[in-house]
Amino acid sequence: MQKLIEGLHHFQTALFGSQRELFERLAAGQTPETLFITCSDSRINPNLLTQTEPGELFILRNAGNIVPPYGAGQGGEAATIEFAVAGLGVKDIIVCGHSHCGAMKGLLEPPPARDFPALTQWLGHAESTRRVVMDKYGGRETPALLNVTIQENVLAQMENLRTHPVVASGLARARLKLHGWVYKLETGEVFAYDPATGQFHTATGQRPPQPERPLSPLEI
Repeated sequence: MQKLIEGLHHFQTALFGSQRELFERLAAGQTPETLFITCSDSRINPNLLTQTEPGELFILRNAGNIVPPYGAGQGGEAATIEFAVAGLGVKDIIVCGHSHCGAMKGLLEPPPARDFPALTQWLGHAESTRRVVMDKYGGRETPALLNVTIQENVLAQMENLRTHPVVASGLARARLKLHGWVYKLETGEVFAYDPATGQFHTATGQRPPQPERPLSPLEI
């Protein structure tokens, strides 16, 4: 806690003043263009990852970057999505998973329900992910299976997003776009899903040293 207090002091005395104009402008309202849905994992910093300033991302975080289908959840996900789209008018929604995701590990190897009843119930919203992975990739070894689970979960949550009325309306009117990302913690790379190829490719568009080819789910 002391480290946090010292951080607050540094922010107020050394940083806030240099960006006072920005914060004064933000006090009048926010106009983010992107809803960024990602995991609660402490190793992910959406603003650092995208190099954005305060006010540019509307962020929704929970264990496993899960979006319950409309009407199925008891949390604040639906309200956050509704406000972002209908209230703030965001143009893009990103669902960003990440490597070494503990929630996805828990989906594959569930913890004792009596010890983690809330988590067990929450991961039920990713049951479609688990079923797809087991049916398509059940014979894979654990590291590869976790990788593909992380990616399939991003796609499953994008489908869940489509059940939310404001999202369905925004997509129908071409005022909203959905994006699926996977962030690789150990390299800093971000892979974006390409519906045209059904694969995840590097989001920056930079070519690797070898001839470029589609990345299979198990390679990321």
